[in-house]
Amino acid sequence: MRRQTFNEINITPLTDIFLVLLIIMMVIAPMLDQQGLNLAIPDYVEKTQDTPKDNKILTVTVSADNKYYIDGQEISEKDLFNTVKEKSATLTDGLMIEAEGDSQHGCVVKLMDTARNAGVKSISITEI
Repeated sequence: MRRQTFNEINITPLTDIFLVLLIIMMVIAPMLDQQGLNLAIPDYVEKTQDTPKDNKILTVTVSADNKYYIDGQEISEKDLFNTVKEKSATLTDGLMIEAEGDSQHGCVVKLMDTARNAGVKSISITEI
């Protein structure tokens, strides 16, 4: 007896592969959203160093070697909270973070968290 040739394609294994790929993508997709903050400063923004003398804004500088400076004096990380809380009591308009371009993102975020915990309501960031 002669066997008939099979002329149809069996798509069951192909369907199994696609289902496995779909499950993998469904598991990986939520992890792709957790990439952190991407901050970009436009080039067309005019950088001014002149600040009015009558403002009540606390200015903290984050240097390229990730040190904090207030009024030209270096502040250690352990004294940062107390210093920001003390200074923000008299300078009530908020906090201006001046970060150098090579400073680490984590140091700026630490300063932002410290300021929020110290009661600062308004925070601005600029690059120097």
